[in-house]
Amino acid sequence: MFNFSKKSITTILFVAIIFVIAVFIGYQLLNPKERLPVYSPSDVNPRLVDFSIQHVKNNHTIADFELINQNAATITQKSFEGKIYVADFFFTRCATICPIMTTNMAELQAHFKTDDQVMFLSHSVTPVMDSVPILKQYAVAKGVIDGKWHITTGEKKHIYELARKSYFAVLEEGDGGDQDFIHTEQFVLVDTKRRIRGFYNGTDKEDIARIIKDIELLKKEQ
Repeated sequence: MFNFSKKSITTILFVAIIFVIAVFIGYQLLNPKERLPVYSPSDVNPRLVDFSIQHVKNNHTIADFELINQNAATITQKSFEGKIYVADFFFTRCATICPIMTTNMAELQAHFKTDDQVMFLSHSVTPVMDSVPILKQYAVAKGVIDGKWHITTGEKKHIYELARKSYFAVLEEGDGGDQDFIHTEQFVLVDTKRRIRGFYNGTDKEDIARIIKDIELLKKEQ
């Protein structure tokens, strides 16, 4: 029989532990976990980013906001605290891209219907025309689930500043004035820390499938 001293046993255990750690690190290096990028202003097409923040390389988050939803309830960033959500910009009278976007957002809502960690946020770009009663009628017609998907209106300058300085959703410059108008098919994926994690074409079915996949990745990360 082998007669190991305490020192020999300690050495063997140490070597074994080092070996296990080396194997684990090697596995992680060879099989890295898929992870979504975190977008800051400097990572995005400069045409999408307000000049005042184009230089920002990290720590970008969605700014605080205050909006009114289809039930006349005040919605703020706290309404999405600890949640993953998809945001877009639309208007109820739109007859071109918006109906397609809303249908696709409803598809996402159906997919994550029972998942309390995932929510949706739509901002009207014609808030004066999209009053609460109009938003409510629109929400009912589109199958919006209260508490899951907020269809919102609010102060125009505030909404447009969110689109340009927080979500990087539009190419056009403007000041949110009476003549300013944005029209974008962009869906934006936001994580639980209010960081942008993906941009998608809200009219493209392949991109909708990609959002679903990316949300699942984010859920594992959170």
